[in-house]
Amino acid sequence: MGNCIACVNFDPEADSKQTKNQTKKRHVRKPNAYHDPDGLRSHGPIRVLPDVPMSHRTQISDKYILGRELGRGEFGITYLCTDRETREALACKSISKRKLRTAVDVEDVRREVTIMSTIPDHPNVVKLKATYEDNENVHLVMELCEGGELFDRIVARGHYTERAAATVARTIAEVVKMCHMNGVMHRDLKPENFLFANKKENSALKAIDFGLSVLFKPGERFTEIVGSPYYMAPEVLKRDYGPEVDVWSAGVILYILLCGVPPFWAETEQGVALAILRGVLDFKRDPWSQISESAKSLVKQMLNPDPTKRLTAQQVLDHPWIQNAKKAPNVPLGDIVRSRLKQFSMMNRLKKKALRVIAEHLSIQEVEVIRDMFTLMDDDNDGKITYPELRAGLKKVGSQLGEPEIKMLMEVADVNGNGCLDYGEFVAVIIHLQKMENDEHFRQAFMFFDKDGSGYIESDELRRALTDELGEPDNSVLIDIMREVDTDKDGRINYDEFVVMMKAGTDWRKASRQYSRERFKSLSINLMKDGSLHLHDALTGQSVAV
Repeated sequence: MGNCIACVNFDPEADSKQTKNQTKKRHVRKPNAYHDPDGLRSHGPIRVLPDVPMSHRTQISDKYILGRELGRGEFGITYLCTDRETREALACKSISKRKLRTAVDVEDVRREVTIMSTIPDHPNVVKLKATYEDNENVHLVMELCEGGELFDRIVARGHYTERAAATVARTIAEVVKMCHMNGVMHRDLKPENFLFANKKENSALKAIDFGLSVLFKPGERFTEIVGSPYYMAPEVLKRDYGPEVDVWSAGVILYILLCGVPPFWAETEQGVALAILRGVLDFKRDPWSQISESAKSLVKQMLNPDPTKRLTAQQVLDHPWIQNAKKAPNVPLGDIVRSRLKQFSMMNRLKKKALRVIAEHLSIQEVEVIRDMFTLMDDDNDGKITYPELRAGLKKVGSQLGEPEIKMLMEVADVNGNGCLDYGEFVAVIIHLQKMENDEHFRQAFMFFDKDGSGYIESDELRRALTDELGEPDNSVLIDIMREVDTDKDGRINYDEFVVMMKAGTDWRKASRQYSRERFKSLSINLMKDGSLHLHDALTGQSVAV
């Protein structure tokens, strides 16, 4: 999908040469609301949180001391934050307003703040303490979780059992139940979004990220494709879903907790999607023979492809395996599960580092070129681009796209389904699809790891890349990652192998939330034919409609 617009290059000077001798007088263009998400940039800094009192803006430094960096995402940086009065250690997510390129980006931040402000206090959900806004950033002050990610804690403990998995599953189900009772659909449940509050053995596990969450009413259906590849429910890919998707994601986490690998896996995103839609669960490989039938029963019911037959969060909590969690087998599941979880966690860490490099190379300045392209194509100056305008505009900027590709582009981009593209939709397609599919960004990420410029990521370079505050990775983990990524078995990772790794099950939202949305909507449309999803089996060559 991205490749089909790679040929679009906009040259304002070339267009001016083309029109210099034309006698048709063009009218003066009015401001575009999507060019300026809130219509405020021309009058000063955009205001993201209109409900935050003016007296409460730009005052974060009066109340808190910002310390070292804890993490980094597409829109901003999370810092250690200390309350000047109480000395309480907190976390502050500072979102750069310059990086909120579209109305969709701004709305995402507003919705996250609204949801975190309205859900009741819960021992397993990180609490939003305060919000601030100044000319440059939006600041979200939250509880600090410094106990590490879920899988890292499991691996570090050494002794890992079915009983421990049941305890984690109960916590996740409690979070889902609380969200649904308060009209919130999380939409992005995955292990990385659960952190331990501290390093104590009895530390609470907390859900930390509500960036893709949405408010819903009973019976309301959603079509936007969001989430992370391995954890998406089949109805998300079919673009017709409700809160049941959270139980599916929790079921995927439980499956991984019990055996160490995702239930639906493939080497490409389309392969992952097809595996999800087929819904075939593997209970044959180790350690499933050691796992109780009650645990398997719960996994099957949480991963029922039919959302009307899937368990609710309350039914998960009422399931005998959860109810009798303290009686669940306390026999270690074996080194194989811990080894798999460690590899899964390290592979995610490797991809996150690569995505961080890619995110930093998404140029803010390039938005100006896209803005000019939008203005050029919007012939009737109504702030929207129709299909005829898109077709004519692409031709005007030198695109060689055919009619079917342009129609596909239009369908993928039209998020709100109104038959035309607003500025936010246009930016998502042109900037994110064009740039992210561009070889330059994979190349930049590869060079970040290939420190000596040899053209290969070697074992020592991989070790250095994966060493962080948690220490160095084990040799066994490095060997496992090398074995998985190094397909030609020469003991190092070349560029092509790196690209294949990045395209398999990667959470692209770490680099670009808009790109992630468009990428999976494109995938869904490609799978959809005449209202049915067609699954192609590469082994038999047959296609099956579901």
